[in-house]
Amino acid sequence: MKKLVLAYSGGLDTSYCAKYLSKEENFEVHAVSVNTGGFTEIEIQEIEEKALQLGAISYTSIDAIATFYEKVVKYLIFGNVLRNNTYPLSVSAERIVQAIEIVTHARKIGAEYIAHGSTGAGNDQVRFDMIFQIIAPEIEIITPIRDNTLSREAEIAYLQENGVEYSWEKAKYSINKGLWGTSVGGDETLTSHLALPGEAYPSQLEKEISKVLKLTFDKGELVAVDGEKESPVVNIEKLSEIASKYAIGRDIHVGDTIIGIKGRVGFEAAAPLIIIKAHHLLEKHTLSKWQQYQKEQLGNFYGMLLHEGNYLDEVMRNIEAFLTDTQKNVSGDVLVTLHPYRFELNGINSTHDLMNASFGSYGEMNKGWTADDAKGFIKILSNPGKIANHVNKNIE
Repeated sequence: MKKLVLAYSGGLDTSYCAKYLSKEENFEVHAVSVNTGGFTEIEIQEIEEKALQLGAISYTSIDAIATFYEKVVKYLIFGNVLRNNTYPLSVSAERIVQAIEIVTHARKIGAEYIAHGSTGAGNDQVRFDMIFQIIAPEIEIITPIRDNTLSREAEIAYLQENGVEYSWEKAKYSINKGLWGTSVGGDETLTSHLALPGEAYPSQLEKEISKVLKLTFDKGELVAVDGEKESPVVNIEKLSEIASKYAIGRDIHVGDTIIGIKGRVGFEAAAPLIIIKAHHLLEKHTLSKWQQYQKEQLGNFYGMLLHEGNYLDEVMRNIEAFLTDTQKNVSGDVLVTLHPYRFELNGINSTHDLMNASFGSYGEMNKGWTADDAKGFIKILSNPGKIANHVNKNIE
């Protein structure tokens, strides 16, 4: 039999693939799910049971949460990446790590084929296929849903004909959860004018009394919440648990898909939004203006290439090296106040704070230069404009 690794989530599309590829195409199906923060232990057990019942001869769950942080999330924080100034790449960023882990597993067991359940209408087909083709060109990619342009109804009918009676009733809202946030899709996001109702989001308002949190960063990484030191991954999870009770981090992202059409998706990302904004505030105090300017350009570029599936391009390693170097002095505490549906950044404490009062206070007084120094500086600074005005004032 032909050995095949199937990227398996337990949903309808990948369940169809498991049954179809094992029964109709005579593949030896090895199902794999890669956990980047979205699965509980109970859910993993349920996914395993379903995969084996559908015809897979093995199931493997790969814990890639720490890998996801180290390879991707860390740099999204360093770069303050918000796609279209809105979306922290909550779920799309996970696909890269998942694809790499799937290739690693396929090679480990000697599989000659990799399958996934993407359709031909979305971004994930591009992200998966690009990774597979770049690092494993010898492995053939199998995509039954895309190749056969299957409808949801056709997939359900096939499974029922083959004795699979799981409930495939489509949920009103599709939820995809990971370490770096949760995407939310529904009928409203297929329009341009409707908002998602509050009940569509996975977290509901539970806390109404405001709470102040202290977030501690060391070289750009979140190392403590309220003075309790943990790994960045644990701190992200902890902050998410605290802030989601305030229903913080809800929004709708509108952007351009890789395949060239506009897309709209809701998301809930309490921890990512708070961390990025807090980190950015700390950088405003600790980095030079030119560091901040260049970081903004490269951070945005990094996020775009990641979204488009170009993670393996060497320029990404170059940008990661730059971003890491900029974080040498990004250490200190950021004070944040949580309110229902929103948060405030109160201020920072850092030994690297460049608002050093020994030099002067903006708009008040200075201690590092005289009035004549200021006049001379301004006179020289105005020279380019003065020259241009002199040369061009009579040429109109």
